[in-house]
Amino acid sequence: MPLVEHGLLVELLDIADRVEWVDDYGLRIPVLRRVDTGEELDWPFEAEQVVSFLRG
Repeated sequence: MPLVEHGLLVELLDIADRVEWVDDYGLRIPVLRRVDTGEELDWPFEAEQVVSFLRG
């Protein structure tokens, strides 16, 4: 996770912990979700897309 090495705060959640998460995210994982806006970025994505996503 190169962006984590540069200070990006990441919380990893296992979708298997909740049935509704499996339904919502099962075909889209991994998914990045912004805590501040709730916006989500589904796989596939590249580092440049993640940077743009985080800049909002």
